[in-house]
Amino acid sequence: MKEKMIHRRKVVIVGAGAVGSTFCYALAQSGLADEIALIDNNQNLVKGQVLDLVHGQPFFPTVSIYEGSQSDYVDAKVIVITAGAAQRPGETRLQLLQKNASITRSIMNDIAGLKSQAVVIVVNNPVDIMTYVAQKSVDWDKERIIGSGTVLDSARLRYFLSDHCGVDVHNVHGYVLGEHGDSEFVAWSMTNIAGMQMDKYCPACHRCNDWLNERNEIEQKVRDSAYHIIDYKGATWFAVGLALVRIASAILRGQKSVLTISTRLDGEFGISDVCLSVPAIVSGNGVERIIESTLPEAESRLLASSAAVLKNAIEELYG
Repeated sequence: MKEKMIHRRKVVIVGAGAVGSTFCYALAQSGLADEIALIDNNQNLVKGQVLDLVHGQPFFPTVSIYEGSQSDYVDAKVIVITAGAAQRPGETRLQLLQKNASITRSIMNDIAGLKSQAVVIVVNNPVDIMTYVAQKSVDWDKERIIGSGTVLDSARLRYFLSDHCGVDVHNVHGYVLGEHGDSEFVAWSMTNIAGMQMDKYCPACHRCNDWLNERNEIEQKVRDSAYHIIDYKGATWFAVGLALVRIASAILRGQKSVLTISTRLDGEFGISDVCLSVPAIVSGNGVERIIESTLPEAESRLLASSAAVLKNAIEELYG
């Protein structure tokens, strides 16, 4: 097969469900991509999603949106994997892990088999484990396979702090680290407003009487956000679709953005052979480098604890 040149603004989305189609919708409106291929085993679903999207083309920047196939992997710049199975009644967590791991391996083998040079973004859950599975499935540099990680969780943190402190969300900066799940934590040492760490900003704010208690409540709200949304409407898709646009933007535009994507650590922060979220510079070829800052002892312990949770899951899957 004659090799095709990589298309610098082509994105392939694997999975036309709620997350995949919402990402496609948001990406189309962003103007970042000029070609979006949507792939799904459910032919009726993907045909319907594509038709629904292209009928809106008069209202957003010019972009080609179409039903794709595996051949679209060849010249894609970014491939986003949203396809995955939902847990069924009576199904164990391990059975779900094994099912989604099998789906991820199959997709990665197809991508690698076509010698794609794309950057792959893994979104299917549990995202840290699936990112690890994707990296271990193919002989690629790990930097080219990343997970969506806690980019969304960090956005949730910024929203809750913005709301609590009465400050524009764009002027609130902070990161959620570790697993995209129950063991994640807010790195308060990296969280600031107007360049002031929260412990210093709070006395100047005068909006609460007990900052430590408020801080704990905000952190819990970040951690529980997905559960609340799932209870209300069954799944989350809008905010994660926007988070994926932000990650794709960093790659398509070579922005060198600092994002808390999920990537495999090899000694950074004293952690090895596990994928989780830490600040990393993301650009045209995926992860340029991990930013290994010095965390306070309490946050270092939380990161190590989160890594241990993920390692246990990996051992369970591969055991």
